[in-house]
Amino acid sequence: MKIKTGDKVRILAGKDKGKEGKVIQVFPKHQRVVIEGVNMAKRHLRGGQGRKGQIIEYAAPLHISNVALLSSKSGKAGRVGYKEVKKDNEKSKKIRVLRLGGTQEDID
Repeated sequence: MKIKTGDKVRILAGKDKGKEGKVIQVFPKHQRVVIEGVNMAKRHLRGGQGRKGQIIEYAAPLHISNVALLSSKSGKAGRVGYKEVKKDNEKSKKIRVLRLGGTQEDID
């Protein structure tokens, strides 16, 4: 999965389109991400023995295709790719890059 926990993203579709937030949780198996303060949903909990009923508000997961990674320098949204970096006499290392209109910016 190209988006990771802690990344700053922009919402591309849905009721919160255009909002930005930080990724809290990632579900690679389901291709979904949870973003802080975005896509808020309510859950009604029934009261039980000695407990009061309550309404809990939480951030619901969004599909990965509905978010784009933001650049830390310019604040623009772009696509995530990978490039291999080779150092002297070491194994090549794969790093994430943000692609913005023909330019690349290292993320990690």
